[in-house]
Amino acid sequence: MSGLGGGEGGEEAAAWYESAVDSLLFFRGDVAESVGAMRRVAPGAPLGQAFAAYLGLLGTERTQAVAAGEEFARFRAEADHTAFTERERAHLRAASVWLGGDIERAGAMLREINVGWPRDTLALLVGHQIDFFTGNADSLRDRIAGALTAWDEEDPHYGPLLGMFGFGLEESGEYSRAGQVAMSAVERQPRDVWGIHAVVHAFEMQGRFADGIRYLDARRRDWGANNMMAVHNWWHYALYALESGDTDRVLEIYDATLDPASSSGLALELLDAAALLWRFYVDAETAEDAQQLVGDRWGALADAWAARDDGPHYAFNDTHAVMAYLGAGRVREAEELVADRTEWAARPHPGVTNHTMTAEVGLPVCRALIAFARGRYTEAVDLLLPLRGRLQTFGGSHAQRDAVQRTLVEAALRGQRWELARTLLSERLNLRPTSPYNWLGQARLADQLGQAALAATARERAAALAAPGKSALAGAGVAQPRGPVRA
Repeated sequence: MSGLGGGEGGEEAAAWYESAVDSLLFFRGDVAESVGAMRRVAPGAPLGQAFAAYLGLLGTERTQAVAAGEEFARFRAEADHTAFTERERAHLRAASVWLGGDIERAGAMLREINVGWPRDTLALLVGHQIDFFTGNADSLRDRIAGALTAWDEEDPHYGPLLGMFGFGLEESGEYSRAGQVAMSAVERQPRDVWGIHAVVHAFEMQGRFADGIRYLDARRRDWGANNMMAVHNWWHYALYALESGDTDRVLEIYDATLDPASSSGLALELLDAAALLWRFYVDAETAEDAQQLVGDRWGALADAWAARDDGPHYAFNDTHAVMAYLGAGRVREAEELVADRTEWAARPHPGVTNHTMTAEVGLPVCRALIAFARGRYTEAVDLLLPLRGRLQTFGGSHAQRDAVQRTLVEAALRGQRWELARTLLSERLNLRPTSPYNWLGQARLADQLGQAALAATARERAAALAAPGKSALAGAGVAQPRGPVRA
């Protein structure tokens, strides 16, 4: 549904638009080339300009967003808006609002587009990503659900929409159905890497990490390289390996797919790298133990974050930059980032979603991470405990935010907050009883309380649960370096 067929550039522009939408659905790196070709053929077509603006924002990259905003502003200033259709004007407004910083309002505007045009794939795609960036689980699910009955199930884009719906179901806590829906999406379109990603999330939240390893291995040709989701899906594979206790495999995956030395340096990839290494940091008994295991990987990652010129653009990225600095022992740089964001947050920024994200969630989380790194565990607990039920408001998924939740558990254990630690671990065990990490935490708590028999039983349970994952990994090939991806 391009809406370009009768306008400037005619059929050629419409063909490039459809190619760009298809590439974005399947996270192919040529999406920017298709959008660029569409704009060359039809420079006055508003959907091409809106699409380019969305691309400049979807990577959460400040420099890309600024450049896209400048180009978009020139177009809007020179264009005759009376010549555009209602749908085209709606996209221009949504893109403009997002470029202005109000990501939540932009998401609502895109949803209104889909009320009138439920088969507008671009609005569904971009709105879905906005829901992810803002942690809006209900909208992740309902935005797609509200459009599906308007689609013919034989449409080639129906499958990817099911994959998006599956991810929304997973983030809304409907794990079993999420897996079923997302699997059906992948059966329709094997290279639906977002659908594969939704299946992987469902397995993660159910503690089915051995099943996840086998699922990803069976489909590696479809997701493992040459797409913009490959690095993130390898990150999920590494999480499964970590639950299985195979730290060598985790670091092998890190070096092959997440190491910033071979990465694009994009924030979304550096974020995954930091979130993975941070799990080693909080799991280790001491910072020295973590350093011995991880080696010099933290330093390279911290350098990659320091080389960026992000400014206060997206609070979720900021927290992962802080993780990298702390892991590398560069506490001063972490504190400097927090000081910069504190100064920015103290000033009013009406209509800027990231202002609320930063002030209410991002900064307290960053301060808690610093407190944890300095051994001030009670302070870390006091900062994180009030946030644990609303961490989603600064974006990410349940799996991504679990790095922060684990930090709270570890701070409670190290800070000798035994009753709180018992409560947090009891929650985790009852929500994911198949997680070895949760049982090992229970064993550590029992050790501290002098309950040797309970500790031994918990460790035995953790080992038994890890065994299927180790078995699945034993039959898996090694991680392969990713192919070139163009963003």
